[in-house]
Amino acid sequence: MKMNAIHEDAPRIALLLDTLGNNGASIMLWRLAVGITQRGAGVDLLSRDVADAYRNKPPGADADGPRLIGLRSTHALWSVPSLASYLHRERPAAVLVSDKLRTNLALLRARRLAGTPTRLGLRVSIQQSRELQLCSSAKRRRRLQRMRKVYPGFDPLIAVSRGVADDMAAIAGIERERIQVLPNPVITREFLQQAAEPLSDPWFAPGAPPVILGVGRLEQQKEFSTLLRAFALLRRQRYCRLLILGEGSRRGELEALAQRLGISDDCRLPGHAPNPYPFMAQASVFVVSSAWEGIVNVLTEALALGTPAVATDCPSGPREILRNGELGPLVPVGDDVAMADAIQATLEDPPDCEHLRAGVSGYTLDASVDAYMCALGINIR
Repeated sequence: MKMNAIHEDAPRIALLLDTLGNNGASIMLWRLAVGITQRGAGVDLLSRDVADAYRNKPPGADADGPRLIGLRSTHALWSVPSLASYLHRERPAAVLVSDKLRTNLALLRARRLAGTPTRLGLRVSIQQSRELQLCSSAKRRRRLQRMRKVYPGFDPLIAVSRGVADDMAAIAGIERERIQVLPNPVITREFLQQAAEPLSDPWFAPGAPPVILGVGRLEQQKEFSTLLRAFALLRRQRYCRLLILGEGSRRGELEALAQRLGISDDCRLPGHAPNPYPFMAQASVFVVSSAWEGIVNVLTEALALGTPAVATDCPSGPREILRNGELGPLVPVGDDVAMADAIQATLEDPPDCEHLRAGVSGYTLDASVDAYMCALGINIR
């Protein structure tokens, strides 16, 4: 899509991230920012580390896109003066903030200090109850108290999935009706172009055995150990290979497990792939093995490329994306036997590619931009 000129009288919108890194939430907000500028609005992307923001520019972010503004602070709450100065100077019509509690609090304080009527929206992308379970009881109580104090000050309240919205309402004591569920801008022109790039990996050569693919951080949440065990069971039935793209603290543990299971020759963990989409487009089955999620962008991406998928029925995301199993089987979290059976069944009888693509057509950039601009009350004439 050609970038439209920003209207002189168009409202300015700001998207605030604690830090801008190479993760799903940052990439989705980048895409959203680019999409809004394409509609003719001015967009500022605020981050505590603007240098980091420049390093992590995703495809589609160019010189004519969102402005990058660094808050030059090493702690979220120390950014209040910079935020207040920005709000007073630029007078954005709305600021959308991500779900870091300290950043949320800093933004509310900055608006009070600036004395502006700026509309503040909050976007939550994680299962916060799961995050709280990892905290000590004292820290959990403090965070809950802050959530219940801070979150009502935002309007709109946005969740990336129905499961996240339900979770947010329950733990923060917010009326569920106040929380809007809006689609992520997963499917973009740049994403489709990247997926069409050539792939020289010999595992994907014509006539090679089927490749089962997983993509994500090598951390507890992603439960790749279940996928390894499922693959070991699957290998007893048919010859195939397993590729897991991603990096993280559990690499050594996963490599040791693959060794014990006797699958090391047919299992690769090559690390982070700058462009995972050609692998995704050519995989035989894409698998999500997570213990919990907010929404699973990589699952949507796989389906948008027509790749069959199997996913755990974790809270939350897979059930919504797979339409209660219509677009692919759902298996219990941690159940390697059920996962192996589901992968085998999918290999034997793969679903229609066009049916998969149509099933996630609501996650386009245009659909997401429409939904967010409506929620924030932004109208470009």
